[in-house]
Amino acid sequence: MFISKYLNNKMPSIIRLTQAKFDKRNDGTQAINIAIGNVSLPMHPAMRKRMFELNSLGSPFKNGIVKYSSSEGFKESQKSFLNIISSSGFDVDNLHVQITDGASLGIELCVLGLSGKNNSNRNSILIFDPIYTTYKYMAERLGRSIISMPRSLNRNNKFIMPSINLIEKQIKKYSPSALLVIPYDNPTGQYYTKKQMIELAKLCVKYNMWLISDEAYRELYYAKGKPTSVWGITDSVVPGIHGKRVSIESASKVWNACGLRIGAIVSDNADFIKKIQAEYTIYVCPNVIGQYIFGALANEKKENLKKWYSKQRKYYSKIILNTSESIIKNIQGIVVTKPEAAMYFIVDFNNITGDSFTAYDFSMYCAEKGSVKIGSKNYTLLMSPISPFYKDAVSKNSKAQKQIRISCVENEKNMKKVPVILEHLFFQYIKKTKKI
Repeated sequence: MFISKYLNNKMPSIIRLTQAKFDKRNDGTQAINIAIGNVSLPMHPAMRKRMFELNSLGSPFKNGIVKYSSSEGFKESQKSFLNIISSSGFDVDNLHVQITDGASLGIELCVLGLSGKNNSNRNSILIFDPIYTTYKYMAERLGRSIISMPRSLNRNNKFIMPSINLIEKQIKKYSPSALLVIPYDNPTGQYYTKKQMIELAKLCVKYNMWLISDEAYRELYYAKGKPTSVWGITDSVVPGIHGKRVSIESASKVWNACGLRIGAIVSDNADFIKKIQAEYTIYVCPNVIGQYIFGALANEKKENLKKWYSKQRKYYSKIILNTSESIIKNIQGIVVTKPEAAMYFIVDFNNITGDSFTAYDFSMYCAEKGSVKIGSKNYTLLMSPISPFYKDAVSKNSKAQKQIRISCVENEKNMKKVPVILEHLFFQYIKKTKKI
């Protein structure tokens, strides 16, 4: 039977590929999955309360009836996202919300709605490589173009942006319709300062571009100061930016609710949101039970939300710091990037391996064959090589071929095992394959 060329050529996302490979094993080895940002902490207490009381008298589901919501989502769920943005210190007056089935669908709708198809005018979106892999797959599926600019590591092992002059040259060359950024970056852990956001916003105004900010990790930053957001870039800061701002919101990361699949598109452009709402009628409505659970945050006091953010930052900063420092200590000569935000960092094997080593092959080995005994149990790691996070296939000699992303989301007990397991898997792989 006919299957499209697109589907026939489709491979699993690199973030989930190692899990698929590991699932074929039957040797008793346990996997610690640091390939995917699948948060293992419990949800916010108000959300947990609603989940546990779905059958209570106050629940709309007490009779076992689950009806559609409106296509734009419950008003309460919309209010939750606005309350969250406001709790971070940003003005939410005149912001409009479309609830989505996860932030990923929000990004897909933005790619669909804010760039033209194929060779039409303003058909591309500008991003900074490496970037979350899903974005480029969505653009490919929708017939949209992604224009990428690479980031680089500085001497302090932090990712840095291209210069504003280089970004502007790229804009002049390709005339993108939008700039897509992740201020609390996945996969690099880079943190965009307000100054950087202002510079990017000025370019968006100058060249009449949308500024799309994926803020799924907002409040997960580990430097002093206030959070960065597109909503902190107002007309008084960058004249003309009003009506060009979009944020992608999520229940997944800060709120520990990945499986709820609740996200949102927020914009100060009412016409854009109306068009998105019209498009969303095709999907009927967002996840109703997920919306209801997340809606518990609509009336949470801002001071309580701030306490939650502080608790989250304290937890992840400890996990990330301990894990990254232990990897550096255990594997001499390895490079580990210094994460400033989100829950990721990158491990670079370039200084300790030769041409035959690739992070992809190493990750597949760990998933399919690798095993390290700790106590009475055997373990392996599921990891994501970083090269697929680049828009175009990176060259064979690129440094990205020898880098992996570590996602610090497993429980604290498992994360303590990661540096030891990684050390043993690496030398095990080198010994067995002779790829050095």
